[in-house]
Amino acid sequence: MNLDKLIASCKKGDRKAQEYLYRTYASTLFGLCLKYSRNRTEAEDNLHDSFMTIYDKIGQYKSKGSFEGWMKRITINTVLQKYRKEEPLSLISDYHSQTEDTGEPVQELSLQTLLGFIQDLPNKYRLTFNLYVLDGYSHKEISKLLGTSLGTSKSNLARARMILREKIKNENISVAKTSKA
Repeated sequence: MNLDKLIASCKKGDRKAQEYLYRTYASTLFGLCLKYSRNRTEAEDNLHDSFMTIYDKIGQYKSKGSFEGWMKRITINTVLQKYRKEEPLSLISDYHSQTEDTGEPVQELSLQTLLGFIQDLPNKYRLTFNLYVLDGYSHKEISKLLGTSLGTSKSNLARARMILREKIKNENISVAKTSKA
């Protein structure tokens, strides 16, 4: 089905068109939800909520720019809005400074393990890390999206990196111990 016709049908509330839209873009948007969620179940809930918002707001899409990009923006905003309601996205007061790089060699880390480490980060750190590192948002954009100050965005990113470094270091120590045994 032609994208323009699909969008027009979805704007009219055509359930078959909405189903086709879902089947076409669900895997892409699920990957995005997975990046911003703590686990698979939460990502599935976020995907569902995102599609409900997309169906509700599709009338606002004016065929300017990428439709997929528009849906990604809706998805990110839907997920972030849920977290804003859940807890304040502010700096944790125990943050003091970044750790220094130890210069120790790093073992290969599987993508699945790294994704698990990112998903385990507290919400404020995971969201900031993903927006900045994985999606290329600036700290100014992140602070607007999350309703925080510019300094908080920078501090949350630094803290996320510090936590990830520590988890990777601990993983490497664990791998080294098991490989010596």
